[in-house]
Amino acid sequence: MPENKNPGKYRVIACDLDETLLSSDRSISHGNLEAIRKARELGVRFVPATGRGYHSVEPTLRELGLSRKKGEYVISFNGGAITENYDHRLLHFEGISFDLAQELYRRGRNYDVCVHIYTRDMTYLYNVTPEDFKSLSAHMAVTEISSHDLDFLKGTDIVKALYMNTDHDYLCQIEKDYQDLAPFMDVSYSSNRFIEFNRRGVNKGAGLLSLAELLGIKPEETIAIGDNFNDLSMIRAAGLGVGVKNSIEGIKKDCDYITTATNDESAVAEVIEKFVLS
Repeated sequence: MPENKNPGKYRVIACDLDETLLSSDRSISHGNLEAIRKARELGVRFVPATGRGYHSVEPTLRELGLSRKKGEYVISFNGGAITENYDHRLLHFEGISFDLAQELYRRGRNYDVCVHIYTRDMTYLYNVTPEDFKSLSAHMAVTEISSHDLDFLKGTDIVKALYMNTDHDYLCQIEKDYQDLAPFMDVSYSSNRFIEFNRRGVNKGAGLLSLAELLGIKPEETIAIGDNFNDLSMIRAAGLGVGVKNSIEGIKKDCDYITTATNDESAVAEVIEKFVLS
């Protein structure tokens, strides 16, 4: 990591991946790559912050030039884990209890959803379509299951659970049905088809603040960029909270800045050029 030569006040950019940094075809635009490179040359860290697991981010890290680099980090599982890229060293981990995972799995089997159960290295899928299995297996390790419970995962660290259905109102109703579980979990939404369940107090915002503390960086020296409800906590926590143009309407009122560009138009480059390089 080069010495920080940035004359501005921002030292960390935490950025969501899907529908934010990544274009619709899951590539990173040339504009985004160039802006991130220039920011890093000034000593500003670029930290992917994703709901996905760390290992699924590896292709993106390679494209960004962050793979296996000392002093570079990923916030994954919606803040459930913070990993240093150099040696995949886990710096912070907060998963859900086995009992909560078991309850979410058992209840989820009674809804019209695909259930995802995430461990550190594997995602277990219940009620997944062949098309979705193929799509998910392209960027993460997945296993299809049909068991009535999760007893086979006893003693294994479980990071989070999520349900998938393209009807957002249906997912919101599930959250209402789960009020008895609310004291034990953080609930968020992403990609207009996921409801995600993390341990209470675990979210991208808490992950960003934990990383900033580890690095000796003040919260006001951070930028967070996102597009959906699972990004809202870090948008609120950061010194500058940014929503890309294609963000869902429900988070825009909490953003300090909304880009004029979408994720397909190098929105991240717009943020870096306006608030870091200038």
